[in-house]
Amino acid sequence: MLIQNEAKTEPGDGRCPMSGVAAQFTPFDPPYLDDPYPFWARARTEEPVFYHPGLDYWIVTCYDDVKAVFADPASYSASIAQTPITPLAPEVLAMLQQGGVKTRQVMSNADPPVHTRVRKFTWQAFTPKRVAQLEPDIRRLVRRYLDAMEPAGEADIVRDMFYELPVLVLFLFLGLPEEDVGKVKVWSRNRLLLTWGNLTPERQLAEARGLIDYWHYTRQHVEGLVGDPPDNYVGDLLRVANANPQDLEVEEVVNVVYGLLIAGHETTTSMSANALSVLLGKPHLWDRLCREPALIPNAVDELLRYDSSVITWRRKTTRPVEIAGVAIPEGAKLLLSLCSGNRDPKQFADPDEVDLARDNAKTHLSFGFGIHYCLGAPLARLELKIILEELTQRLPALRLVEPQPRAFPPNTSFRGPAALRVRWR
Repeated sequence: MLIQNEAKTEPGDGRCPMSGVAAQFTPFDPPYLDDPYPFWARARTEEPVFYHPGLDYWIVTCYDDVKAVFADPASYSASIAQTPITPLAPEVLAMLQQGGVKTRQVMSNADPPVHTRVRKFTWQAFTPKRVAQLEPDIRRLVRRYLDAMEPAGEADIVRDMFYELPVLVLFLFLGLPEEDVGKVKVWSRNRLLLTWGNLTPERQLAEARGLIDYWHYTRQHVEGLVGDPPDNYVGDLLRVANANPQDLEVEEVVNVVYGLLIAGHETTTSMSANALSVLLGKPHLWDRLCREPALIPNAVDELLRYDSSVITWRRKTTRPVEIAGVAIPEGAKLLLSLCSGNRDPKQFADPDEVDLARDNAKTHLSFGFGIHYCLGAPLARLELKIILEELTQRLPALRLVEPQPRAFPPNTSFRGPAALRVRWR
């Protein structure tokens, strides 16, 4: 069973177990959750690579170093990308095993040659050309939510639009019914907190129950389509599995869909909320986009750079390595700060400013880099582009309701406000 804990490693260099920058890194608590960027600016300057004994991870903060790790899958394995960052209690592991959760490494947490073989078939549905064919459906969905929201003059746009919209887009790929949106969103949050959060054993048990339901829902959906694959993404994969099981197994298709049912919408919900929060927090930016809609495609990447919905990712060393002059042993776990790399002044001029016309905005790390570059990047970009086009056209007077608190899920990797109140009257 793949859902298991990693053995703890130590740096073995005699340093104080928690000092300097490491002592300031509190990824599950405010004020870091409210605004992580001041911490990352300090870390890049004072200790670009440091060990955090509480997490048992080496933290990598600079753009070039993060990109180099992604670019070298032979030295840095993706095997821990989906492993719970806080070890699961023995009773939770037992519950998941008894519940029949048997995940496999097929995509974001797989290394070659498995990753190479599976991705060969999974990427085809996400090519820019195939994704572009979804534009009319996405635009129709966005307009449907706007039609429902507009008469009120005010909304929590996360609750009233961004929460469901990305799931419905994903369901077009996967052939799932709209009425299942609510439970899929709840299950995704169960998995997010269990995998990237810092829960007590009691909370782990509660979240694990949802994870078991989530796994069986995915399995039943895929296996129910094996005999007559439909004309959609799942059907495309099952036709390969039926014709050539040595290339792709049905069990691997189950795991691909299981992964997409969080990666394909949770990040896009947060991405949309972050982008709108940034633009409305600096009203001159919003007003400029309304006047100059041709800037929107580049603005999408600049907003992804400035405030990503995926702020860290993980790797594990397969040999002793050196990063930024720091010796790191074989078998060490790395936490790569994508959001820190995205604010690295060596890569981006004035990185703490939003430049809607930034000429190298697309070089951000928010979708990763290398062989594991995000499968859904073209779809995510298209969704945010359409959202901004429709909002700037329909609601140019859009503004934040102030003051309003921001609440972010306590975890290491996914960042987006739980609510965002806006008005347009």
